[in-house]
Amino acid sequence: MPTASAGLTITVNGNSLSVADGTTALEVVESLGLAGRPIAVEVNEAVVPRARLAGCMLEDGARLEIVTLVGGG
Repeated sequence: MPTASAGLTITVNGNSLSVADGTTALEVVESLGLAGRPIAVEVNEAVVPRARLAGCMLEDGARLEIVTLVGGG
């Protein structure tokens, strides 16, 4: 996961995470191994379409909720 001694503190699914300044929502998704999987991402309670994750720059205190699709039989 992106980390830095001087950076941002964000919350991902209720867990605190330190990331570098300039980190995007896509970088967080990739660091969690979720790139390419069927997911929905909210940043500060607003849904961010997959095509816009790379341009979604995170700010200190940002709250991300990442939901994955779970299939079953």
